[in-house]
Amino acid sequence: MSWSIKLFTLGGTAVRMHLTFLLLLAWIAAIQYMHGTAQDAVYGVLFILVLFGCVVLHEFGHIWAARRYGIRTPDVTLLPIGGVASMERMPEKPAQEIVVALAGPAVNAVIALVLIVVLGLHLDPSQISIETLHASFWAQVAVANIVLLVFNLIPAFPMDGGRVLRAVLAIWLGFGPATKVAARIGQGLAIVFAFLGLMGNPLLILIAAFIFLAAAGEAGYVQVRELTRDRLVTDAMITSFESLGVMSTVDDAAALLLRTTQQEFPVLDGASRLRGVVTRQAIIDALKVEGGGATSVLEMMASNVPTVPLNAHLDSAVRLLQQSPARMVGVLDTSGKFAGYITAENISELMMIRSSRAERSGGWVRE
Repeated sequence: MSWSIKLFTLGGTAVRMHLTFLLLLAWIAAIQYMHGTAQDAVYGVLFILVLFGCVVLHEFGHIWAARRYGIRTPDVTLLPIGGVASMERMPEKPAQEIVVALAGPAVNAVIALVLIVVLGLHLDPSQISIETLHASFWAQVAVANIVLLVFNLIPAFPMDGGRVLRAVLAIWLGFGPATKVAARIGQGLAIVFAFLGLMGNPLLILIAAFIFLAAAGEAGYVQVRELTRDRLVTDAMITSFESLGVMSTVDDAAALLLRTTQQEFPVLDGASRLRGVVTRQAIIDALKVEGGGATSVLEMMASNVPTVPLNAHLDSAVRLLQQSPARMVGVLDTSGKFAGYITAENISELMMIRSSRAERSGGWVRE
């Protein structure tokens, strides 16, 4: 995720912090200082840091549960409204998804229980405000974990309860339709939160926007997954294209940009092997520099282009597109020569074609 910095790596998962998280800390410190003292500001920031430590443990509950089913999680990012774990994929079986979804809230339940029992805390729900942190810091942390537990069990995307709901519905409806239902419930909840936020709580509006967009994103991801399941890259790859040679310059790339509708141009050597890709934006940026038109494409191309063989499944290419900064995935024939490529745009076009055919036939179709 852009605008994030890496904090540490645990068990093969990088923990990152989005820079907007620093704005949250600054805002908490400012509010507490204006309504109290410098000590209140310190306690407020400390509470948020401890709370987000619990959020990290919550996310690792998901991560460790998913690892049981062979699912890796490259990174988890801390945002002002919580954590986002980027799993390679979601579990295929409903029972597995339920386990993974409930593992996170279970961590919050354990944290709250430990604080209550081991430290002998007496919780007073009326004292959940940050202003009383200096009197009951760990009680506040325990209550906050209970709130996180309850909030995440709301049966709507993108909360964990929504994933449990999707898994249960998938038993009868199938994965795709179940996701649609859970996503719509999540978006309906987001509208309610936004309405309540307009009454004076801007944080609810931020949460509403996150829920609405996350629910839409999950529905879109599942639609792509359903589309690409059991299909090969040959069903979607671009085979008619213009390419650049290793001796080509930025001016040559600019000429192709004007002459074609392509947004990216593979760079091939004399043996038709992929060396890299030159994008439209890279061409424009290079031309802004004096004398940039004479620059070799080898100097400004992206060389870290993922590739798949001709017989690869389409969903593997989609995963590479999501994980790689490159704008395309190259497709190689049995001899390693470049045969074509796949972009997010032609995946979207394939989705539109399938959606149109599905609407015509009155439902989800499989060709």
